[in-house]
Amino acid sequence: MIKNISVIGAGTMGNGIAHVFAQHHFNVILIDISAAQLEKAISTISKNLDRQIAKELINENQKKII
Repeated sequence: MIKNISVIGAGTMGNGIAHVFAQHHFNVILIDISAAQLEKAISTISKNLDRQIAKELINENQKKII
C-alpha cells in the first residue's frame, strides 16, 4: 500500500492536495522552487486545520499529527 506521496507545486491546488493526503495519514513531501511559497502553503494548511477544529471536525491532537 502506498503511504508516501510527493506534491510538486505548493500553490492553491498543491497545498490543498497535500492537506487532504496528510489528513488521510499519508506521509507528504511538498515540493516547490520557492521557499516563500512553501512557507505560505504550510501557513495556509495550518489555518485550514484551525478552521476544521473550530467546526469540531478534528481536534488539536489530530492537527499535530497531520
